[in-house]
Amino acid sequence: MVLITTLGPVSGAHFNPAVTLVFGLRRDIGWLAVLGYITVQILGGLAGTLVAHAMFDLPLLEVSATVRSGHGQWLADLVASFGLVFTILAGLRFRGDAIPWLVGLYITSAYWFTASTSFANPAVAIARAFSNTFAGIRPSDVPAFIAAELAGALLALALAGWLLAEPKTFTDKTVTEMKAVQ
Repeated sequence: MVLITTLGPVSGAHFNPAVTLVFGLRRDIGWLAVLGYITVQILGGLAGTLVAHAMFDLPLLEVSATVRSGHGQWLADLVASFGLVFTILAGLRFRGDAIPWLVGLYITSAYWFTASTSFANPAVAIARAFSNTFAGIRPSDVPAFIAAELAGALLALALAGWLLAEPKTFTDKTVTEMKAVQ
């Protein structure tokens, strides 16, 4: 919530490649910006891993051996990503000022209701491959998490596009055209 509130005006609070991809597909941001944001998001995740290791006196560079695999884990992250993206899109549609709170509350709750503890972020999944702690993800498990996260984001985009669409209004011209067809 703090980062979204403080950095939203600077970058649109783009911390998650799945969310950034959705904004690119919606044409809210250009594809050059999408590529730039995703690159920086991944590099930021890796830098965060190095800083966390330094704070806890761990080797700065390591590869995770923590197995995180299976349909339940991937489905959980699909659900987590779906909910995150849908929350953002619904917030944009109805309460843009509440998005920081909505996202913070959603991610906190998803940590508890998903089997994966809600990574919901491809940059985080990649970064966790370089931490051999309880938070790590074995590198060979990362692609399935990324696929699940992107699938959840795309499903949320599709549902939000249908469910949250602006209601259509008829103009006098439309009514006249409809009467002419009858």
